[in-house]
Amino acid sequence: MTTVPEPSPRDAGSELLRRIVQTCVRRGLALALTTTRWKVDMDAASRSLLLDPAGPGVLVAFWHEALMLAPTLWWWTEPRNPLLRLRVLISRNRDGRMIAGVVAPWRIPALHGSSDRKGKNKGGASALRRLRASLEQGDVVAIMPDGPKGPRREVQAGALALAELTGAPIIPVGVACSGVRAGSWDRMIVPLPFGRGRLVCGPPLVVARGRRDEMRAQLTAGLNEAMAEAGRRLADADYDERLASMRAPVISGQQDAQTTTVGRALGSVWAAIASLIAPGLIVMLRRRVARGKELPARLRERIGLGGGVARPPGSLVWIHAASVGETVSVLPVIRALLACAWGEAGDAPNVLITTGTVTGFKTLAAALPDEIAAGRVVHQFVPLDVPRWVNRFLKRWRPQAFVLTESELWPNMIECCRRVAVPVMVVNGRMSARALAGWRRAPDLAAWTLSPMRWIAARAEEDAARFRALGAPVVVTAGDLKFAAEPLGFDAALLERLRLIVGERPVWLAASTHEGEEAAIFAAAAALRDRYPDLLTIIAPRHPERGAVVAALAARVLPPPIRHDLGVAPRRSQGQWPEASDPVWVADTLGELGVLFRLSRVVFMGNSLFETPGGRGRQGPARKGGGHNPLEPARLGCAIATGPAIENFAATYARLGEAITVVDSVEALSLWLGPLLADAGRAWTAGDAARQAADFDKALPERLARRIYETMAGETPAQVGV
Repeated sequence: MTTVPEPSPRDAGSELLRRIVQTCVRRGLALALTTTRWKVDMDAASRSLLLDPAGPGVLVAFWHEALMLAPTLWWWTEPRNPLLRLRVLISRNRDGRMIAGVVAPWRIPALHGSSDRKGKNKGGASALRRLRASLEQGDVVAIMPDGPKGPRREVQAGALALAELTGAPIIPVGVACSGVRAGSWDRMIVPLPFGRGRLVCGPPLVVARGRRDEMRAQLTAGLNEAMAEAGRRLADADYDERLASMRAPVISGQQDAQTTTVGRALGSVWAAIASLIAPGLIVMLRRRVARGKELPARLRERIGLGGGVARPPGSLVWIHAASVGETVSVLPVIRALLACAWGEAGDAPNVLITTGTVTGFKTLAAALPDEIAAGRVVHQFVPLDVPRWVNRFLKRWRPQAFVLTESELWPNMIECCRRVAVPVMVVNGRMSARALAGWRRAPDLAAWTLSPMRWIAARAEEDAARFRALGAPVVVTAGDLKFAAEPLGFDAALLERLRLIVGERPVWLAASTHEGEEAAIFAAAAALRDRYPDLLTIIAPRHPERGAVVAALAARVLPPPIRHDLGVAPRRSQGQWPEASDPVWVADTLGELGVLFRLSRVVFMGNSLFETPGGRGRQGPARKGGGHNPLEPARLGCAIATGPAIENFAATYARLGEAITVVDSVEALSLWLGPLLADAGRAWTAGDAARQAADFDKALPERLARRIYETMAGETPAQVGV
């Protein structure tokens, strides 16, 4: 007779702890998933496969990051197909066993196993046999083809082998919801309760025998597209539902009583919080001074004190542009306001322009030196959004209108203007999907913040729709001011000197780069050095203070020769010029892109490519990305490439169309560069296509300036059109 040993107290305690954790995770996940307002979008063929009770076995594939959201598909499908039997393949490691215990009470039985690797038996073969049997019985089998340990979003062999062996179709599934990302290898989505969610099933794929590599690429693309589509639909689609779920939008400046009450209350809370943290903001400003991000002599402007600058006489328009990009885009509007071609003689307003960055101020000073010297244009650093600081600013400057540029929406600033009857407008209005999602967490605050707006001139229809969804009263789609800007100015003497220095060398420019992508840029240059040993790479970091770091990185990534007298790449800010042996020159100064875009007609636009060089496309350090304005090099006839992370300028890149090349890796960047360096005619042809696409709506700045002028004169919002 065999005696089963009693479990030790330690084992019993571990088992109790495991059950407690499983119960807590299950209840928390159930709360989040069941309180989320889900919408399911299915390809017709996939829907038929899942809802046909007598249908064949089907594989449904999720990326591992969507593991916690996968039960949603089961809960949606089961009531519509009561005969459905679901199985899920989960790793048999500790985390896998934990997940299996969480989902077991939801009638989702787990099969344990993952791909066998490096001679280790992880149960993959055994699981494969059991899954094959399930599929032959008509079951639906959920798989995570990049699990259990990645690499992230790379399809492993097991999923394709199973599909090939059984002939079962694979349905790629994408899921997005209100939630946060974990810091795990897969950046797992952790859902939050009472949010919104989208589940998208793409068209099914059938793995033909002997075509695994081709089908691997198709499955990867299908899953990525389903995830991207779910994200897009969550953020952008179904505006009617968004409007219905919020308070009624403002009509002719009137709000319903409930929205006014709730919004005012939230606005008061916002104002109180800003006032409470004001001492901390002053500490933050002093730290920015130490980092070179504020000018010490002008720090008082950030708390609403204007120094020794006097208010110009006559009417005054206050325009706020956050940084360089916004300043450049609004410059034509400022010039049109100063000219005031449609008004009476002597009626042209003066302009007070605020920026939040030193680089924005320097850009303005370089663009309008005569107007600033004459007192027609005054610059101040914008006060932070603390009510008493904004009130000081308004009392000193007494503007007749306040114009916000792009996406700068500060509730206290707007409310202070409303209280003193200063009309507020937005030009080149931009509202990203991410910003919309943030504002929708407090829809009454959003509607209250936007209610004083006389009008918003959005840059594109998707931006206009997002502003309307938040309750903006008058929104028009005017067009993008960046398309109407003039070509960047340049120093002719500097350009001539650089042309003499560069001579006949092949040269290309990586412009406005950010930390995390420069290594990939240098790796692409290194890959071309064998074919072009005298290739010169000019790199212009978006933040010039990073010049030393970029120069040192070039010395580490690129092969010799790096100048022995420097030990790093030469830098423009240090008065160092590229010699014949230098593979890199770091242009770490402001205001000289106009020269560089004329020096090199082959340009890569930064803040868009973040990967680990040589990492087979794996994601490197997490970076925000978003891209930079491609119109500046396009107007000067440059052949342009960008990385894929261009969401902040998606409409602009779409407008340029095939004139832009998107590269997603070191290899793709070097493959794009090679033919352009080899054939100057090809570079000129690509640049000419970009120039033609960028030439668009030159009259927009004057139309916007006239609407600003007329609104100052008392025109009602209903009369405003652009």
